[in-house]
Amino acid sequence: MSKILIVGGVAGGASAAARARRLSEDAEIIMFERGEFVSFANCGLPYHIGGDIQDRSKLLLQTPASFLARFNVDVRVMNEVVAINREEKCVTVRNTLDNTEYQESYDFLLLSPGAAPIIPIIPGIDNPLTHSLRNIPDMDKIIQTISVNKPEHATVVGGGFIGLEMMEAFHQLGINTSLIEMADQVMTPVDREMAGFVHQTIKDQGVDLRLGVALEAVEYKPTQSVANEDAGEDSDHQHLTGELALTLSNGDTLNTDILIMAIGVKPETKLAVDAGLDLGELGGIRTNEFMQTNDPAIYAVGDAVEEHDFVTGEQTLVPLAGPANRQGRMAADNMLGRQETYQGTQGTAICKVFDLAIASTGKNEKQLKRDNVRYEKVYVHTASHASYYPGAEVVSFKMLFDPENGKILGAQAAGKDGVDKRIDIMAVAQRAGMTVEQLQHLELTYAPPFGSAKDVINQAAFVANNIIKGDATPIHFDEIDNLSEDQLLLDVRNPNELKNVGYLEGAINIPVDQLRDRMNELPKDKEIVIYCQVGLRGNVAYRQLVNNDYKARNLIGGYRTYKFAKA
Repeated sequence: MSKILIVGGVAGGASAAARARRLSEDAEIIMFERGEFVSFANCGLPYHIGGDIQDRSKLLLQTPASFLARFNVDVRVMNEVVAINREEKCVTVRNTLDNTEYQESYDFLLLSPGAAPIIPIIPGIDNPLTHSLRNIPDMDKIIQTISVNKPEHATVVGGGFIGLEMMEAFHQLGINTSLIEMADQVMTPVDREMAGFVHQTIKDQGVDLRLGVALEAVEYKPTQSVANEDAGEDSDHQHLTGELALTLSNGDTLNTDILIMAIGVKPETKLAVDAGLDLGELGGIRTNEFMQTNDPAIYAVGDAVEEHDFVTGEQTLVPLAGPANRQGRMAADNMLGRQETYQGTQGTAICKVFDLAIASTGKNEKQLKRDNVRYEKVYVHTASHASYYPGAEVVSFKMLFDPENGKILGAQAAGKDGVDKRIDIMAVAQRAGMTVEQLQHLELTYAPPFGSAKDVINQAAFVANNIIKGDATPIHFDEIDNLSEDQLLLDVRNPNELKNVGYLEGAINIPVDQLRDRMNELPKDKEIVIYCQVGLRGNVAYRQLVNNDYKARNLIGGYRTYKFAKA
């Protein structure tokens, strides 16, 4: 009979506990959680704050009692594992309610401590109106501050998933909101031009978006204490009314009534380090493909571990619930005698920002450039379903691939409908080892309310294969502002489009349907750089020109890609 100890619940630990019990009825399984809640939907916390999920109890997936009843797992909340003795194969546990300590032996130990919010060293940051969001108690404190301080203005620092979701939650509660991000974009898993769709959406909602700016100092100005009179020494940590004066790196100041720090997370590794377990180069717990640490009896999963990047094979940190759940399941399998291997993390993710969805899988262009990986990219902007059927929305889609072998390196999409479907398909195609040549042949569901006869993904594959085969010579949005005197910009849209949606300075306008008859207006000693709205008519014009011995390139993704890249 195996005795399995699990440190930490939520995604990885709870998945491992349930899987271990399903495989073995006689294993002794004990799960320790230093907090009050062992299995909760941490991805749902911002949505309860904003009011989308009204019933708080819906966030509590399992309780100690339900775990015991269904899985016969001994769940000990408010019990923190504070030390591991690898030689004796036992752990020291502290009961956080009365500070007593005791030992518990193990045959196998699973570490699932997660990742903690990064709180930078900023003067004044430690005050009652500043919060991070990791768990249910954090959520409750934020709700209490909103209830007591009745904020008219909220500030969120950090434009990742939690930051964007908290920004929307405040906006939904009718609170004026500022979002501060040190980088030049929000949502760093996607590239800057794709984040442009998010930037535009945020601004359209009236949120004060400040990019390229950092928080440098916080001054807390209390008004009156509403602490419980019997709180004693803890009264400093009770919620107070007041406001914060924020100093930003560009010299601006900002007054706000609640501050959320959401600049990222770092793996919780103290327990592992103290036990002499190896860390990887990025600071996460190092594991092999079986999710074992350098001690074969100790496994680790979830946000605290480094994993292999599916595309490059390099080490990576990807704090997502999907990988954590799968790793927990596999670790339980391997503790009980199986040989399951973790196959790497793609980082497939999606975020809702008001009525927009933004999603990605695989590597982005920034990462490929940094790692000196050869790549080409295409953009398409096409309808989520047949454009003549009501409700169609534009899906803006970017695909990154190896121009020599067609390997799929990554994909990103933004839009109001059908974004999840396209990125999920790309994630499956990438994991299956498909090439962009094979993507042309994907047979996806089509009826006017659901899709198009040529899906977004088919279209992107067609463009990519045109480039690989030499049927198209691309130019990209980031090259347009630096054209030489040997290049001529040609706009092949209709004149009314230029007036209504904008245009590129210095372009000659010849609508594509007039190009055959007016081609002689163009010089043959210059390269013609063609653009239209999304790239489709530009390709038609490109083929006409090169078939008539002109040198030409087509702006991939058209004016729409250029415009949102600048947003």
